[in-house]
Amino acid sequence: MLAEKVRKPSLIARFLDSDIGWSFRRTPAAWLSALMLALLILTALLCPLIAPQNPHDLAQIFIDKAEIPPIWAADGEWPFLLGTDPQGRDVLSAILYGTRVSLIIGFAAVVVSMTLGVTIGLVAGYHGGRIDNLLMRLGDTVLSIPTLLMAILVSAIFRELLPPNLREPFAAVVLVMSISLTNWVQYARTVRASTMVERRKEYVLAARIIKVPAIRIMARHILPNTLTPVMVAATLNLGLAILSEATLSFLGVGMPITQPSLGTLIRIGNQYLFSGSWWLVVFPSLQLGLIVLSVNLLGDWLRDALNPKLR
Repeated sequence: MLAEKVRKPSLIARFLDSDIGWSFRRTPAAWLSALMLALLILTALLCPLIAPQNPHDLAQIFIDKAEIPPIWAADGEWPFLLGTDPQGRDVLSAILYGTRVSLIIGFAAVVVSMTLGVTIGLVAGYHGGRIDNLLMRLGDTVLSIPTLLMAILVSAIFRELLPPNLREPFAAVVLVMSISLTNWVQYARTVRASTMVERRKEYVLAARIIKVPAIRIMARHILPNTLTPVMVAATLNLGLAILSEATLSFLGVGMPITQPSLGTLIRIGNQYLFSGSWWLVVFPSLQLGLIVLSVNLLGDWLRDALNPKLR
């Protein structure tokens, strides 16, 4: 009789059996924030299927349904659960579509800034000398300018370089570049410090002796040993990237009204706050707050779980 084939545990099972998985299961704030973030991301991705209305489709917008209060108010109407705006758009649908825009820009900005920062940090820490000094002084220059002002400056430069007819279609790309070029320094400094430690170890010295190319040493030997603090920083910076996008959109230099993010919806709703249509600004603000809170709680847990001094 042949021995039964041993089934390998799934990725989720291996995670739950690890030290981080044990910490995750024993920390209510971690799994509650992860569950909330997963729910927010899922509803944003599935918004075409679950939203009562497509706020970008003019055929589904009726001006006679403008400024209807939430469903629990005396003048509320079904299916507008959170009311409508002055153009007759369903607020819940606009929030779901706006959340998708904010999340995509936030994730893209983190990926771009992390890639840029990790690359610069590896090069600076591995080569040292003048290259290190030049790259780190560039980072100090970026940090010397307030983050918001730097993002506005970069956004203005990119917008001026684009033809007027391409500014709205490429508004998301401009925002990603604006946020990324102001947030890469933290990754670069973190990776540089780890690289300067790793490059003196025996496995790196052995690779250099046998003439392994520097790019391969950095990518295959040093980089995997520097990813732990990078992943923690990326998780924490996701909330900051989403907030930066919302701030820029609120100031009018982010996403346009035709492609509204949560920041754009808050800016529009703020104009009607004192006219009685409070739901136009309150509900997008609550959605933004839930996203950032979930990301920050998850990032705080990950930082503590990966800290060997706290185990």
